[in-house]
Amino acid sequence: MEEPIETLLAFFKALADATRLKIVGLLAQKESSVEEMAATLAVSPSTVSHHLAKLSEIGLVTARAEGYYNIYALQTDVLEGMAQKLLSSKTLPAVAQDLDRGAYDRQILKTYLAEDGTLTKVPSTRRKLDVILQFIAEKFENDRTYTEKEVNAVISALNPDISGLRRDLISARLLGREKDGSAYWRIRQV
Repeated sequence: MEEPIETLLAFFKALADATRLKIVGLLAQKESSVEEMAATLAVSPSTVSHHLAKLSEIGLVTARAEGYYNIYALQTDVLEGMAQKLLSSKTLPAVAQDLDRGAYDRQILKTYLAEDGTLTKVPSTRRKLDVILQFIAEKFENDRTYTEKEVNAVISALNPDISGLRRDLISARLLGREKDGSAYWRIRQV
């Protein structure tokens, strides 16, 4: 992953405060001193300094001395760079790479399958039904043609709703069939 998850978390934490977001908004309009921001936000200068320190930690704000004051500026390039990294097609999926993507499917199977592997009931929600249909489809071999009677036998061993589940398997493009119903086959998933 381009950016460690800790960096992403620090970035979001720094922006997860209404006052800090307002400071970013003010600095997006023009560079300002602590005193200017404190007056505009109606908070104490020490509060503004505290928030500026958090924003500085992630490189979003820099300061330059001007007389007796520090003038703060928003580093828009850092903000834009972080946004690009976050929206990258590699970054967001990589954040979840160590998660167990099969946990939900196992939970659904545990809920809807009896100990003997039969289907206790057909789920009504589409996502849950898709998990069950995938489970049923795995009972069919790839590169083999089945008769309707053979398909019915596989399905009936799992649940009495043979025609409904057969229709759902075809609709979900897990099973293919000839128009006349003379042959069925498992469709390979990519």
